[in-house]
Amino acid sequence: MSKKIKTLSKTKSGELYLCGQCEVFHLEFNNIYFEFTEEQFLYFKNYLLCIEVEYWEHKYACGRIKKKIPIPTMQANLVLMFNRQEIFELIDLFEFTDGSKILKVSDIDYTLIVN
Repeated sequence: MSKKIKTLSKTKSGELYLCGQCEVFHLEFNNIYFEFTEEQFLYFKNYLLCIEVEYWEHKYACGRIKKKIPIPTMQANLVLMFNRQEIFELIDLFEFTDGSKILKVSDIDYTLIVN
């Protein structure tokens, strides 16, 4: 790994790096990889911060899909879908936080099965 690559933030599902040589931000998140210029980085960060999670969860409440929050792409037939936890984790990556916060019950995506 290049000595010029600096880790900006890291979470359970992803990492954000900055290459000091080419000035490009690299985001690895689950099975998605992005490269951003500084302008693209700021645009995507602002987009994430403006997502109304409750709106999308309500809009697709009756849908069979588990991930209900869309992020459109330039390719018309490709939309990236995320759940609430993933969106908040992405925001944590872009805000350079360590991800340490108290969870609410609604933040935990778990199906309880009583035997």
